[in-house]
Amino acid sequence: MIAAYFDCYSGISGDMVLGVLFELGLDEKYLKNQLNKIDVEGYKIIVKKVEKNHIQGTDVNIEVYENQKKRDYKDILDLINKSKLDKDVKESSKKIFSKIAIAEGKIHNTPPEKIHFHEVGAVDSIVDIIGSVVGIKKLQLSNIYCSPLPLGRGFVECSHGKIPIPAPATLEILKNISAYSTDISSELVTPTGAAIITTFAHKFGPMPLMKIKKIGYGAGKTDLQHPNFLRVIMGEIQSDFNYDVTTIIETNIDDMNPEIYGYLVEKLYERGALDVFFTHIQMKKNRPGNKISVICNNNDVESIANILFKESSTFGVRFYDTKRIKLSIEERNINTKYGKVKVKIGKFKNQIITVSPEYEDCKKLASENDVPLKDVYELAKRMVNSE
Repeated sequence: MIAAYFDCYSGISGDMVLGVLFELGLDEKYLKNQLNKIDVEGYKIIVKKVEKNHIQGTDVNIEVYENQKKRDYKDILDLINKSKLDKDVKESSKKIFSKIAIAEGKIHNTPPEKIHFHEVGAVDSIVDIIGSVVGIKKLQLSNIYCSPLPLGRGFVECSHGKIPIPAPATLEILKNISAYSTDISSELVTPTGAAIITTFAHKFGPMPLMKIKKIGYGAGKTDLQHPNFLRVIMGEIQSDFNYDVTTIIETNIDDMNPEIYGYLVEKLYERGALDVFFTHIQMKKNRPGNKISVICNNNDVESIANILFKESSTFGVRFYDTKRIKLSIEERNINTKYGKVKVKIGKFKNQIITVSPEYEDCKKLASENDVPLKDVYELAKRMVNSE
């Protein structure tokens, strides 16, 4: 299994991500053709090789040469929705912009939809974010790991005046993410870089055991005492299993209306829960209760906890990290005689171990064709196993 390790020893920004993607094989013409699907003009992408401390990498600069209209968060969402980009590129791009808008909104006590991206910054953000998403999807970097993130110090000038480093928006985005302080007087992690990597990285920590295949360097704009690059190492994971780290959030409840549990589960899944389950337990004063357990990604802990506080009767939750071993997962659409069914395929050493058809697809086809649900299930599974 191929993985990409983002070695952010000098931080991460949108242009650094773009630069390293070019190093890893992203075609410049392909990227520009994809960006032309968005209704934004008056800019030029300049890609060039640079050298820092005798290490060569790729620098990306967005040169804006026409006056740009003012764009707020809602304007950018409209641009993305109306574009001809692929659906998965649209969704990931909107998720990244949402993280930035929510963080900025919290800091400035402003609704996210009213957050304003100043004229040039809006173009930079659009190209950096959507370009990075396009590149990550094109290079099929679905298994991304990241080092803990270094944070600089000092102050930086922005449209709001002088603000401290790390920028408040960066810190908001990096909640529940591994980071550490440095003595470097420079902004190492930008809000854009933070939003991109927290959207795609599965785990923050040391590089996993891998056989190295390719290395890329994306240049930062500031000259520092060390070579200011984002380094990405691609390689083959040296394990027969797919490991990752998730968080389990738990709370014990013995005083809630049972009718609320179903609604609570729906809201937890909407907020990003990977799994939700109940365990019957005995609580104080011999009262029967339920332990609610939620499995989620590390960066979703606060949003999941917020749902538990709002939608249940709990006064507190506990959480802890846990490791998982997973089969390699592939999703595929199967054309059966009843219609199209999405299936999830679990593999070990490239051998199919289990096949799980999508329930809603099978249910819909069973109803439309007036056949048993189990027949649609079994047909989809047989067709995958016979390929």
